[in-house]
Amino acid sequence: MTELDMLRAEKDDFFGNHFQSPLTEEQRKNFKGLSYFPENEALRLEVQVEEFADKPSFEMQTSTGDVRIYEKYGKFKFNVEGEEVELTIYQDGHGFFLPFVDSLANKETYPAGRYLEPEPLPGNRFIVDFNLAYNPYCAYNEKWSCPITPFENRLKVPIKAGEKLFHE
Repeated sequence: MTELDMLRAEKDDFFGNHFQSPLTEEQRKNFKGLSYFPENEALRLEVQVEEFADKPSFEMQTSTGDVRIYEKYGKFKFNVEGEEVELTIYQDGHGFFLPFVDSLANKETYPAGRYLEPEPLPGNRFIVDFNLAYNPYCAYNEKWSCPITPFENRLKVPIKAGEKLFHE
């Protein structure tokens, strides 16, 4: 069992059995585990981030109509299936945040996007491991308030890694 397999098993156990699971009590009764793409080493990246000089404040809308304030930290480019794409990393008091929507949205992935917490390295480099991409809690239960992926992080390419669309 790989480290990723163990993380996924722990998450499935939390979702299925823990009182703080985002699933409703009814959903937990029949829960058999989340759906994931197979591990994809090509989408475990170490990227160079072009840090924004002014780190502009950004109001990110949420699924419940609220607003969360982030700073736009920087952007990075990478290739997916031969196409160069770009994403923006955000920052708040809790760390770095990378919401994104891919071309599989509403087919194989959650329509409003998935999330990552990029791991900072020295020299404005980050580990961005799309195998760890996860759905926001509002994908399971509408009572949760989740940031909505900004337009600039909507990709026209598939990210075949991480968590898939939730089906009850």
